[in-house]
Amino acid sequence: MEKETLDTLEYDKIRAMLEARAGSILGKEKARAILPSSDFDEVAELLHETEEAVRLSAFSSPPLGGIFDIRESLAKAGRGAVLDLGDFTDLLSTMHAMRAVKHFFKEMELDVPIVKEQARGIEILGQLERRLENSIDMHGNMLDDASVELSRIRRELRSGNRRAKEQMEAILHRTEYQKFFQDAIITQRGERNVIPIKQEYRQSFPGIVHDQSASGATLFIEPLALVDLNNDLKQLALAEKNEMQRILRLLSQAVGENSSILKEKCTILAHLDFIFARAKLAAAMQATKPALNREGRTKLVAARHPLIEASKVVPIDLALGKSYHMLLVTGPNTGGKTVSLKTLGLFALMVQSGCYIPAAAGSEISVYPSIYTVIGDEQSIEQSLSTFSAHMSHMVKLLERAERADLLLIDEIGAGTDPEEGAALAMAILEQFLARGTSTIVTTHYSELKTFAFTREGIENACVEFDVETLRPTYRLLTGMPGASNAFAISRRLGLSEAAILRAQQFIKADHAQFEKVVNQLESEKLMYEQRNADILERQQRVTKLEEKTLALKAEIQEKKEQMLKKARQESAALVRRTRQEAEEIIKSLKAQFDDLGIESRRRAMQEAREKLQEAAERSRTGLIPGKAYKEKIDMKKLAVGDIVYVRKLDQKATVLKIQGANIEVQLGSLKTYVKAGDCRFVERAGKEPLATGGKKRGRGAGTLLQKTANLHREIDVRGLMVDEAEQVIGKFLDDAVIGGLGQVLIIHGKGTGALRKGVHDYLKHHKSVARYNFADMSEGGTGATLVDLQ
Repeated sequence: MEKETLDTLEYDKIRAMLEARAGSILGKEKARAILPSSDFDEVAELLHETEEAVRLSAFSSPPLGGIFDIRESLAKAGRGAVLDLGDFTDLLSTMHAMRAVKHFFKEMELDVPIVKEQARGIEILGQLERRLENSIDMHGNMLDDASVELSRIRRELRSGNRRAKEQMEAILHRTEYQKFFQDAIITQRGERNVIPIKQEYRQSFPGIVHDQSASGATLFIEPLALVDLNNDLKQLALAEKNEMQRILRLLSQAVGENSSILKEKCTILAHLDFIFARAKLAAAMQATKPALNREGRTKLVAARHPLIEASKVVPIDLALGKSYHMLLVTGPNTGGKTVSLKTLGLFALMVQSGCYIPAAAGSEISVYPSIYTVIGDEQSIEQSLSTFSAHMSHMVKLLERAERADLLLIDEIGAGTDPEEGAALAMAILEQFLARGTSTIVTTHYSELKTFAFTREGIENACVEFDVETLRPTYRLLTGMPGASNAFAISRRLGLSEAAILRAQQFIKADHAQFEKVVNQLESEKLMYEQRNADILERQQRVTKLEEKTLALKAEIQEKKEQMLKKARQESAALVRRTRQEAEEIIKSLKAQFDDLGIESRRRAMQEAREKLQEAAERSRTGLIPGKAYKEKIDMKKLAVGDIVYVRKLDQKATVLKIQGANIEVQLGSLKTYVKAGDCRFVERAGKEPLATGGKKRGRGAGTLLQKTANLHREIDVRGLMVDEAEQVIGKFLDDAVIGGLGQVLIIHGKGTGALRKGVHDYLKHHKSVARYNFADMSEGGTGATLVDLQ
């Protein structure tokens, strides 16, 4: 690509965006040096790399931190030079990054074969890495364990320094020396431990003078008793320095032996870093991957210029190379013609650099061997001869260089000279490009070129939209129609008299006026059809979403229905099994307790109990829930005292004691309460109590007991009752449960404010039949129900 093209399309700003998103110096350097490729296979490979990085970045990003530019250190080590500790720290950090990146891609299960293959090429130099880790820490300090000799020297140094400090402190604390000290401190001069002594006591304090203060009042003296020890420490320090230098020399030699391998692996890290920089740029731009082709076919859908602020950019649709390979764009100044040209040109450069483009899905772009631009700042009204000369010189070069597969972007062709001559030259030049089949986008103000485009195959008119009402451009690109000049409409809106406008219209040719009228009519009709198509599309999308939502809701309801029915049948079957088992146990107990009197009555009662259990089992199989079998509403005209009704709120049968308007007083065991007739269902009419002998009475009592046992539920629901009402209902329920032989019952009180739950627990705490109570399991209601063990 020509440098002039890259500069005109501001490609450097894209490179700067990539550089900012690279994590290492090597990656940033690669971003600065990137150039668009003209090879189709190479571009396809670059886009595949970016695609894998985008897909991988949605889940996790590789650990590319800690990578340093170690090329200079590797070069020094390769020449036999000794590296310093800082060089080794950067080397070690980069080698750790290599290991982390290789491990990351080895463990990655996502299908990203290209980047995985590149990461597989990173060779881990484990022996060298361990050697560096055993010699240098993360802060750039040499470790004691770097060698046996270094460990011994440092151990003796620490021991000698400790003895020297102890002896110095002993001198500082001696009473007879206190008046000699200028300050009772230990300091250093020339790497020797000294004490500041007053000048007048020089002869009284034995030692070697190493320095004196600026005034001469203080001498820095090394005590004579420490001279030999300090000499030993000095020798140990020199030995430590020599040993460290020896270790650095050996480590540098080891790095030099592997410098070519390390340099190659750094190149891989830099390339991976740059690939993920492209992925980050794609995410920041909300960009997509376009389809590629070699045929010069380009289709951009909702394309946004990447260098215009996202809140201000207007997306454009642009097509080229299918039914036509030349597009002639007309319209007013500052209407967006040049931006349309630059958008396509910059998109081509980005794609050929391996980047995604900020356009909607379904976009397609050709790989162009060369891209040529003739785009200048044509905003001045006056055009000089030099401007035209420069423009025509560019045209001559394009005619010499441009080939069929190239892309030409020409702004204001033929401008800067007489309009008629400029239009004629423009048509002659465009005819040559048209004959070659070169992909070309041209902007112009010449009306003659609009007619030229209508009369030639392979060229299409386009315009940038202009709102005459607001006198502002919309920046939309409309393909298929030329742009009107709008000069008369704009002048009329700005207040020019109608007479002047009519006179101006007389001056222009009739065919031109007719042409402008046709253009305006075509533009209006196209806008109308676009609006209709948009409305139809919106309706179709809305209907599709509603259909999907309806199907999903229907499936959800069906699934919930099946789950509820299945759960109800399971609970009913489990309840019937438990009740049958408990009833059989009661029957066995009664058989053992009663004598031979009333055998027939007991058998009859047992048979009735079994029939009721069979009926409950049948209801569970058919999906009926207890209490739902009573459906007949109460007829207040026929209701009489003594009738049996079913109270839905308490899930129990009751006897009618008194009728008061719409309310009735009923008796449930020992509990008497008022309920609304509408909350009850009719069960059976009042019956007469038959006279019987004592034996028969016993049989009747046994039958009643069995009937109660058969109808007894393991659980009771007191939600909606007041605390005192709930206590009465629970008291009767617990008595019946104890008589029925139940060992455990469930009281459903709900969560609500917690007042009913507290009242129920207070009542259970003092009930003589309650052994213990706890909240139920989550499957039975959790804190909204209490499980009671009976004694």
